[in-house]
Amino acid sequence: MRIEAVEAIQVPPRWIFVRVRTDDGAVGWGEAIVPKRPLAVIGAIADLAENIRGSEAGHIEDLWLRMHRGAFYRGGPILGTAAAAIETALWDIKGRQLGVPVHELLGGPVRDKIRTYAWVGGDRPQEVLAHVQQRVDQGFTAVKMNATAQLDYLDRSSLVDGVVGRVASIREKFGPDFGIALDFHGRVHQAMARVLLRELEQFRLMWVEEAAAPESDDILPALRDAAGSTPLATGERLYSRWDFVRLLEMRAVDVIQPDVSITGLHELVKIAHMAEAYDVAVAPHCPSGPISLAASLQAGYCCANIIIQEQSGGMHYNQGYKGLPSQELLDYVTEPGVLTQRDGYFQLSVEPGLGLLLDEAAMRDRSQVWRQPDPDWRYDDGRYAEW
Repeated sequence: MRIEAVEAIQVPPRWIFVRVRTDDGAVGWGEAIVPKRPLAVIGAIADLAENIRGSEAGHIEDLWLRMHRGAFYRGGPILGTAAAAIETALWDIKGRQLGVPVHELLGGPVRDKIRTYAWVGGDRPQEVLAHVQQRVDQGFTAVKMNATAQLDYLDRSSLVDGVVGRVASIREKFGPDFGIALDFHGRVHQAMARVLLRELEQFRLMWVEEAAAPESDDILPALRDAAGSTPLATGERLYSRWDFVRLLEMRAVDVIQPDVSITGLHELVKIAHMAEAYDVAVAPHCPSGPISLAASLQAGYCCANIIIQEQSGGMHYNQGYKGLPSQELLDYVTEPGVLTQRDGYFQLSVEPGLGLLLDEAAMRDRSQVWRQPDPDWRYDDGRYAEW
């Protein structure tokens, strides 16, 4: 069974689905990310496809090594997501061929279900309580939101008060056991991050995410001290064990957040097992489409320290850009069973491969070239601000 064709399909709102077909007609699906650089991603997928066409589809580890190490220049999110999508599709094929879910090939299940959370608000959260109530009504027991829009190196106390006020209102209305995660998105500079972390400790958050941008991870130990008892989370922009081991050795984070769309499925499992040795939890990043979610869940079912799963249903990113139509998480799925959350949990999948039945006709009918625009955030004086 050899790889015959690899095809990338761009679909709204911002997803890149990757179809791998073998010479005996087997088909598997993966998904790539990096939505602000889709042409680069699609080019990387085509490049890797040329390199692996004709290879044995079942030799997944060998192909992962080849895709990551087969060129002198390697690494980075563009090649990472291209390789991840192809590798995920190969696991989908193998599971379908053997008639078992992928988690059975990676050690078998350690749980019957996995908790999930939902996004509320956008980059400039408003009407937070109403949004959280909608999520509670949908069965979710935890939410995440961006903490703030652009925040300067030293900024106004009123902006800090706004963050604290939003979190306080959620905690007051929904009680002490409701899960609240806050995402700094790497946009908060260290002086303001220390202020915010100290102010937020009282609310017993699930975590604060990306308190530092990935290129500034060296300041995480100092932020760890400022955060007090609040767990710190990061890692969505890292793409291999080698990136994460440096982070883990700092002993400054409590939760890591690898994204299956950049790491690949088996690499996500390896990263989670490595983190377990450091007593660190894993909450996989996944603001993406249905294929990435299904793949991430397969890892969650066989890794005991994966504690909760992100998903993009009802997320603001699904609303489309510059005239593109809105599409929801399940719009390209014909049988949503494996991706149906009940009472804030996804149930263990027993379907073969990733467990998804996809509507390929809908993908091709809606396929179009899109580009999510750069946000181009600015401070009041015109300087470029971290998004």
